[in-house]
Amino acid sequence: MSEPSLGVRVRRRVFHGITLMTRAVTLGVRGLALDGAGRVFLVRHTYMPGWHLPGGAVDRGETAGDALLRELAEEGNLRASGPAELVGIYLNRRLASRDHVVLYRLAVTQSAPRPPDREIAESGFFSLDALPDGTTPATRRRLAEHRTGTPPDAHW
Repeated sequence: MSEPSLGVRVRRRVFHGITLMTRAVTLGVRGLALDGAGRVFLVRHTYMPGWHLPGGAVDRGETAGDALLRELAEEGNLRASGPAELVGIYLNRRLASRDHVVLYRLAVTQSAPRPPDREIAESGFFSLDALPDGTTPATRRRLAEHRTGTPPDAHW
């Protein structure tokens, strides 16, 4: 079988580029990170309101699992003390119609408290029955699913 002509290859590349620009999917990770006492680690960012599970974007060429471990280290000086368990993949319509969040649950240890900086205003471990004021609705839903064993909702 012969190779497609230059014109066909160019049209395929242009079509593929347009598809990526108009249908791009974004992917992020979050960690339901629990310490030995069963407390959850939450962060409050400087650039958006509320307390959130730690996490962020999956970088190009990075696996979701690697992104999770990187974000936990960056946002909380956290290290996994066991394997991460995939909880679910959620559609986050609050940001964009094609934004997805991969949520993992894992046990963690913290090497040192995370000092505030330009990205993280506050962070810490909290009892599941004493979450800080301002914990986001999505975070509360994920934690309620964890506590009750309810199957995850498809939307963040």
